[in-house]
Amino acid sequence: MKIKPFAVEEWMNEYETEARFNIAETCVDSVSLDELFLLSGTDRASFFSSLSSKRLTYGDIAGSEALLKGIAGLYHKIGSAQVVPTHGAAGANYHVFCSLISPGDHVISIMPTYQQLYSIPESLGARVDIIKLRREDGYVLDLDELKSRVTSDTKMICINNPDNPTGAVIPNDLLEKIAGIAGEANAYLLCDEVYRHLTQEDGWCESVADIYEKGISVSSMSKVFSLAGIRMGWIATRDTKALSAFRSHRDYDLISCGMIDDAVASLALSCSDKLLERNRKIIRDNLRTLDDWISHSTHFSYVKPQAGTTALIHYDFNIPSYEFCTRMYAETGAFVTPGDCFEEPFCFRIGYGCDADTLKNGLRAISDFAEKL
Repeated sequence: MKIKPFAVEEWMNEYETEARFNIAETCVDSVSLDELFLLSGTDRASFFSSLSSKRLTYGDIAGSEALLKGIAGLYHKIGSAQVVPTHGAAGANYHVFCSLISPGDHVISIMPTYQQLYSIPESLGARVDIIKLRREDGYVLDLDELKSRVTSDTKMICINNPDNPTGAVIPNDLLEKIAGIAGEANAYLLCDEVYRHLTQEDGWCESVADIYEKGISVSSMSKVFSLAGIRMGWIATRDTKALSAFRSHRDYDLISCGMIDDAVASLALSCSDKLLERNRKIIRDNLRTLDDWISHSTHFSYVKPQAGTTALIHYDFNIPSYEFCTRMYAETGAFVTPGDCFEEPFCFRIGYGCDADTLKNGLRAISDFAEKL
């Protein structure tokens, strides 16, 4: 199998650990186990005593009851039996494609988005149609263009909501119409929902798994719950054929997730409302900081994100994004992601889920670099 290099991950791997101001990170400021104990009201000694006495077997192959129940609670129509735990959302996306997509299948995806959503099906031999999300449309999928691309043999439509890297959100009424188009073609609707619930406004954030029988939701504990270190993700769907395929393929490439990861994720999900409250405050406060910086910037502009932790920042310098970001990193220590990682020129992705001081110092470094240019 031949697959394109994963541009954004290769960039992060190369520079992330040495960054002075890491404002490329896409997770909300990470939490420790001690913070989870405080949020959940869990006794630290009891938790570790229980964990340390367990034999490190495979554990629950399908996931513990507490984990599955906690994940199902993030949806309206999903039950515990309709959740398949995976190794992160990256593992979930890969698992979905390898389970359902065959050579010659017709897949529709979007751009810019997380590269998995088009490069993996392409590597499997699918015929991949790309719909370009346009800045003038607020990076929201054009319904007429989607209709024009769907055919009777379309196997899957792939979307990302909220979108990475732009922070755009598909309105609920439009999401239902997208599901309707998928339904007319009897196609799967895969939605990478790793930033779901990280909204700037209060209210329920819809999932494709709730609104469409063949909707497939992929998410994880990494972004919304600040626990990227446990590598716990999942697939949620009500489609029985898809679930059967996921479980069958699990025997080949996953077997089970780690029981320690399961225990930590279950603990976090037991206080998911408090974690969400914490993390929404971080991203809402930080977006105000970012928006104020943009409003006072001469060289930078953006479509203001509606949710998630990322924004796509355009600049007016005639410098390719890889060169811009590499030079800025070397001269200031400010670390962002080149727009060309998402095939978007003359811009960069910024992550604003970090701690407030890192964001402010990173933005100040970007401004200083721009002044030198």
